[in-house]
Amino acid sequence: MRRAEDAGVTRWVTIASDLADAGAAIELARGRGGAWCTAGVHPHEAGAAPPDALERVAALARAHPDEVVAVGETGLDYHYDHSPRPVQRTLFEGHLGLAAELGLPVVVHAREADVDVAAAIRAAPAGAMGVLHCFTGGPLAFEEAMARGWYVSFSGIASFRSFQAGDLLRAVPPDRLLIETDSPYLAPVPRRGRRNEPAFVAYVAEAVARHLDIPAREVAARTTANACRFYGVS
Repeated sequence: MRRAEDAGVTRWVTIASDLADAGAAIELARGRGGAWCTAGVHPHEAGAAPPDALERVAALARAHPDEVVAVGETGLDYHYDHSPRPVQRTLFEGHLGLAAELGLPVVVHAREADVDVAAAIRAAPAGAMGVLHCFTGGPLAFEEAMARGWYVSFSGIASFRSFQAGDLLRAVPPDRLLIETDSPYLAPVPRRGRRNEPAFVAYVAEAVARHLDIPAREVAARTTANACRFYGVS
């Protein structure tokens, strides 16, 4: 966090991947200005989640409203298939419903599951608002997200030569564009191959700026304002 501050990053949302993560993230955020977190179960962890996982996520969010600003990370991952797909889908749909019930946004992971992610967004309760995080280019999910007024977030992948979602990045409305690190994964160029950390989001801003052909400072200002609005923080 000190290195991030030195790089000009002063606000963080720590993303939970399971219930233990959520508890640790709440402790990290508690009483620390500019730090918040999420609560939820990642699709990789869906198969090991207890039967009352959603009830426990809801309890954490209700008990810690100053720290928990979103539900997730949830979604579908058909690349690794660490959890059975029906279990992933059931928990994802439950997270979407819970987010609408709590009045919180939802952070969505989507990998090689474009059709089912799009279907889940389409069927989500009217009050569900989310972000396709670490977006890599599923066109069906993108179209549904755009139709529902969702946000789209880009990570260090946008700095890779292999990045192929530039057209979709440019299609995101300016007020619904977000950036992130996905730490500790996917460190951007020129830090690729290293353990990622929040300070490196500056490189993501520079990469996105190149795709949009605008100054990096404009990307930083725009995505900061968007993130504050999305998460409901100052």
